[in-house]
Amino acid sequence: MATMRKILKRCLIGLVFVILAIAGIERLAAERIEVIELVALDTEGVPQTTRLWVVDADGMAYLRVGSGGSGWYSRILANDSVAVIRQGMTAKYTVQARPEKSARINQLMRSKYTWGDAFIGLLTGGREGSIPLELQPL
Repeated sequence: MATMRKILKRCLIGLVFVILAIAGIERLAAERIEVIELVALDTEGVPQTTRLWVVDADGMAYLRVGSGGSGWYSRILANDSVAVIRQGMTAKYTVQARPEKSARINQLMRSKYTWGDAFIGLLTGGREGSIPLELQPL
């Protein structure tokens, strides 16, 4: 019985270590290259800030949301405009979904965020069906 407890304890410690390692790698992958802050109001009018990746193409900036959506994307849909803090500068934008640009934006995200894009894609189930979101300045 004592041997079984030792084995279980070691397994639990190993599992905690693996979870912490994955979380640490995810944080490193997500934060090591440019990250913007998107500020959008929630249903009660309280500003919510989300840190996101961004790429530029054809003179516009693009975010990307997974096919399942997210809380920050729901806030975008509920508001006429959002604020984006990029390189210390704040600007207001409207956001337009551009699904026809999915392949191009995914390629740009892969190029810019390298192994981090692949790692987080693995954790989230891939980038298929992701929707590029074009930031249109106000």
